[in-house]
Amino acid sequence: MKSYRRGWTLRRRVSVLLTVVVVLLLGLAAAEAALAAKTRQNMDAVLVKTGPLRVQGQELLNALLDQETAIRGYAVSGDQADLGPYESGIQQERDTVGKMNELIRDYPDIERELRAVEQQAADWRRTVAEPVITTTGRDGTAAGQALITDQSRRQFDQVRASVGDLQAEILTERERTAAKVYQSSNILVVLLIVAAVVVAVAGTVLLLSLDRMVIKPLTGLALQVREVAEGDYQHHIEGSGPPEFQRLAGDVDAMRQKIARELAEVREARESIEWVNSQLQKQAEELTRSNRDLEQFAYVASHDLQEPLRKVASFCQLLQRRYAGQLDERADQYIAFAVDGAQRMQRLINDLLAFSRIGRLTSGFTEVDLNKVMGDVAGQTEAAVQYADAELTWDQMPVIRGEEPLLTNLLANLVSNSIKFRRADVAPKVHVSARLVGDEWEISCRDNGIGIEPEFADKIFVIFQRLHAKDAYPGTGIGLAIVKKIVEYHGGRIWVDTDLDEGTAIHFTLPALPEDVEAAKAAEAAEPDGEAAPAGSTESGTDPEAAEGQPAEGQPAEAEPAPVGATDGDRPDRAPEHGTTGGMKETVG
Repeated sequence: MKSYRRGWTLRRRVSVLLTVVVVLLLGLAAAEAALAAKTRQNMDAVLVKTGPLRVQGQELLNALLDQETAIRGYAVSGDQADLGPYESGIQQERDTVGKMNELIRDYPDIERELRAVEQQAADWRRTVAEPVITTTGRDGTAAGQALITDQSRRQFDQVRASVGDLQAEILTERERTAAKVYQSSNILVVLLIVAAVVVAVAGTVLLLSLDRMVIKPLTGLALQVREVAEGDYQHHIEGSGPPEFQRLAGDVDAMRQKIARELAEVREARESIEWVNSQLQKQAEELTRSNRDLEQFAYVASHDLQEPLRKVASFCQLLQRRYAGQLDERADQYIAFAVDGAQRMQRLINDLLAFSRIGRLTSGFTEVDLNKVMGDVAGQTEAAVQYADAELTWDQMPVIRGEEPLLTNLLANLVSNSIKFRRADVAPKVHVSARLVGDEWEISCRDNGIGIEPEFADKIFVIFQRLHAKDAYPGTGIGLAIVKKIVEYHGGRIWVDTDLDEGTAIHFTLPALPEDVEAAKAAEAAEPDGEAAPAGSTESGTDPEAAEGQPAEGQPAEAEPAPVGATDGDRPDRAPEHGTTGGMKETVG
């Protein structure tokens, strides 16, 4: 590892290797490109120049032979038609020489031989062909044949020999160019082999380097990490190879140390949690025992304690009936105190039992229609409504999940409190409404009673809290404590509105059914201007105008609250605006 501390990094090594390989390959590619261009040039010379030159050299010889044959025939026959091949031969010679001149610009030796052939052909026509044509036409065939001698034939043979030399030079040039093509092809193959060797060597060096500088260090690091992963958190991780891997090993070891520290802290926390769990287990066992004792006490309170209490109350009532007026006034007063105390004790025991049973003795949640619950509440409070000349109304109420007996007890307590804590000179008016807020129903019970100061709003839900003497307003002081426990048992919360000018408004929430929430969202989305109908409209039963008997805009007339124990002309005070929270302005017992 020490040898790599100040050595080249892996990136630098790979970059240098790739740079060398790329430079070599680019050099080879440039050489191959130049060689290929030269080879293509030589191939063009073979196929486009020297090859056609050989054919044209043969055509030139044929044209000269046609001329010599035509002259011989004309000298024998004297027929002017026999000179046709001579004329066409001359024209063919000129055409062929013109084509050859376009191809021999890069071949001076061939051009020299071609000029020699042209010169000799011209000399032969001047010294032999033209005199034969002239003499034969003027003096006859015998004179013309006399001009065709061995010397004229040797002169034409020299022309033919010059054409042969031209063809030989063309063939020599063609073979020389073909040799160059073959040579460049061999060199190109050698360059390709060199390029392949460079790639193979570079690949081998790269593989060996990767094995030495990457695979082996990574394998060693992986083995050390695996040891740590198997539980040996104190194993020191040491890296090898290039500096990058050494830094990686250092980072992994730092992470191992951090994990080891955190595991130590977790072990300590686990030990603390286990100790706390043991204490909680003991407390749970103690709480279970206490609950059993409480249940036993509730049983005793509901049976054993009430039996002598009923006997005391019964005999006190017998004394009151039998000896009323026979004793002095103070004795009658004492007997009345005893009877009242026994009755209040019975009511107190019954309320305590009811409070303790909430959430402990359950029949399970079902879908409860609060409209039916309000009907039951109206029946239970009918006597108090008629006695106080009160008016009980409610809007359209929702359906929720809960226990119907507890919800009936909840609303009955609120309505009874609203009727009980009334003003002496005002007929009580109680209105119950509901509106959907988010995923909860907010239910309100509003009255026009005596109200309560804001500083006492937090105390009214505490058990046995009374803000008035028992002779002013009867009761045990447990009613609203029971209400709060029922609301919390159903997953809601309860509070009092302290912003009212008169009367009291108690608000509590209950979870809404999912279909009600979805229907409200769909109604909001369907509004063209983005303003959905308020949740307290006719359907949910909490619109303030509907609470006064005035249908809200766009609502049918049957959305009016249903009065109980009052005429249609006596409506409760205007319901409060919704969304207000706070304390309560009512005194409860």
